Amino acid sequence: MAATNGSTVPSLPNTHLKPLAAAALVLETERLRLRPLNGDDLDLGRAIFLDPEVVKYVCPPSTPENLPTELQTASARGAGGRLGVWCVLDKHSGEKLGTGVLLPLPIEGDDTDWSLVVEDQYPDAEIEIGYMFKRTAWGQGYATEACSRLLRFAFEQTALEDVVAVTDLENHASKHVLRKAGLRDRGERHAYSELIPGFGITREEWTSDQSASC
Repeated sequence: MAATNGSTVPSLPNTHLKPLAAAALVLETERLRLRPLNGDDLDLGRAIFLDPEVVKYVCPPSTPENLPTELQTASARGAGGRLGVWCVLDKHSGEKLGTGVLLPLPIEGDDTDWSLVVEDQYPDAEIEIGYMFKRTAWGQGYATEACSRLLRFAFEQTALEDVVAVTDLENHASKHVLRKAGLRDRGERHAYSELIPGFGITREEWTSDQSASC
């Protein structure tokens, strides 16, 4: 077990993980399809990362000059494809709506440490779930739907025993999404170089929730 700011990070198998088949990384819900982000998603990147309102609680807006490089970095996948960023699309129209992530949680830094996203290994870090959607996709339940599907993937297709999330104190909409997706309030914690509200769910809690909903 490795400690991170008072939290315990379960040891995970991290040597030469067998990659998941590409088809296993394409996830579906009633309305959505999630597939790994790639360099062809620059249109979605513009709609999200150049919009100050969308990134208000996450990061400063990017620039048209920097966005292609940033998108290429964000297309990296770790742990045999199990960790990374997914592009979220409307399953029926194909419209790109947003992103969902399973990535190492930054503690002292203010952004993902991409050096921890290693192709065939789990990182020695907590794994956070997160999302961002373009403004035209807000208010339709897509974020909860995408997060719920990523949690299912995390506990059915990876060795993760715990998934965490954090959000800005004033981001009440995000808190609602995380709770509705099943994450529990864990109180204030240190992440992204500040004290912010923390959330999380264990494999045991998730399994119990699934049994209760049947």
